[in-house]
Amino acid sequence: MSTLARDIAGNSDLVLIVDDVPDNLAVLHDALDESGYTVLIATNGEQALQRAVQAKPDIVLLDAMMPGIDGFEVARRLKADAATAHIPIVFMTGLTETEHLVAALEAGGVDYVTKPIKPKEVLARMNVHLQGARRARQDARQAGQARNALDAFGYASITVRLPEGRLIWQTALARDLLQRYCDTRAPETPPAVLEWLRSHTPDARERGIEPPALSIVQGAGSLTLRLHQQTGGDDDGDEWMIIMREVSDTAVIEAMSLSLKLTAREAEVLYWVVKGKTNKDIGEILGSSPATAKKHLERVYVKLGVETRTAAAGVAIKRIRELQPQFEI
Repeated sequence: MSTLARDIAGNSDLVLIVDDVPDNLAVLHDALDESGYTVLIATNGEQALQRAVQAKPDIVLLDAMMPGIDGFEVARRLKADAATAHIPIVFMTGLTETEHLVAALEAGGVDYVTKPIKPKEVLARMNVHLQGARRARQDARQAGQARNALDAFGYASITVRLPEGRLIWQTALARDLLQRYCDTRAPETPPAVLEWLRSHTPDARERGIEPPALSIVQGAGSLTLRLHQQTGGDDDGDEWMIIMREVSDTAVIEAMSLSLKLTAREAEVLYWVVKGKTNKDIGEILGSSPATAKKHLERVYVKLGVETRTAAAGVAIKRIRELQPQFEI
């Protein structure tokens, strides 16, 4: 069952139990079912990988020792796949030697329970990790909404980890901008961006000083980068978020279209009105007639709640200054 289907049905958390011993499966299945969980089972590693990808369970209870693909390898593969990497894995093992327990955690497990299985203990451990996973999903949704909002208004953002200089996260708009302006793709950070970041992060970290913006020019457009904040760090390095903004005719028109709820062509017409062009000029620029430009402008008046060309231009200029303060009108 997909995550969406479960949400619509209002079902509880989905648990995938992986064990090659039928008696173990039966004991856990019954205990979880009675506690209100939706349960899937797999009896080998290959089946576990297939069901995890298809069903996206909320948690996996994974037998460490199985014939064929063992639990350690199943965990490594799940953690290597972006679609399943977030799923918490609790190992079930009869091996109590420290080296085996360490191996379980190194493979991606968040916890382990020892056999023979005690259902109450499993339920208690599961509940802790499910609560953590719910908080992580909520945080991810909120972060995703914030990132989408940035993209919608023409902003883009990336996160770079120092000192290695690896680009570890980016919005869709950031990916497109970096490809167009720098011809690079994650995890590579553009050399100019990396040099700028390494030069200014010491002051940003120690003294809280925001460094000067970095500008990358390409033709009639330019990409401006500002250091936003440090978003994480550990003994091995720091993570820094960078906000990017493209300044160009196209970027302004797209931002106006989104923010003023205009069609792409209406936004183009309004943009050239702001630039002081007549309907005849606009028709020539857009490859249409003056009458067509006038019709588009009339629809703009209705959407903006204004009655004149000057008033429409005033609304647009105010919005452009909010969205693209660097842009020269």
